[in-house]
Amino acid sequence: LDGFSKSYAMTGWRLGYGVFPDFLVEPVVRLMTNSVSCTSVFSQMAAIAALEGPQDSVRMMMEEFTKRRDLVVEGLNSLPGITCPVPKGAFYAFPNIRATGWSSQKFAEKAMYEAGVALLAGTAFGQYGDGYVRISFANSQENLQEAIERLRMIL
Repeated sequence: LDGFSKSYAMTGWRLGYGVFPDFLVEPVVRLMTNSVSCTSVFSQMAAIAALEGPQDSVRMMMEEFTKRRDLVVEGLNSLPGITCPVPKGAFYAFPNIRATGWSSQKFAEKAMYEAGVALLAGTAFGQYGDGYVRISFANSQENLQEAIERLRMIL
């Protein structure tokens, strides 16, 4: 299973694909037929063009997102009370903020209202998300660096 959102910057287009063994094709088609409808023709044509066209832009995006990821992880790890592992996929970091002494919700609120940095409390992903926040690095390196410095000011 895969989609086009991240690899081809087609977020919101709601397109995906899967490769299945023969015995699963019919049940998956039945499931998808009854759960998804009306995918626009232009979206499907764009997906075909993305798969069949040159892949240079994908490599360039991957290189840029790697730089952004590294900037965010390094920046978050330099902040007191925050530890951030290197994410393996997507364009989000999920740092542990427990050592700040704040709940995820409090951290997210302080980040928004005192630093002007939007992030998501880990509790949005369930009760075990407390002590974590999610921050996107789908922004310019300059804005990401500014966000880290703003977070530094509230810690």
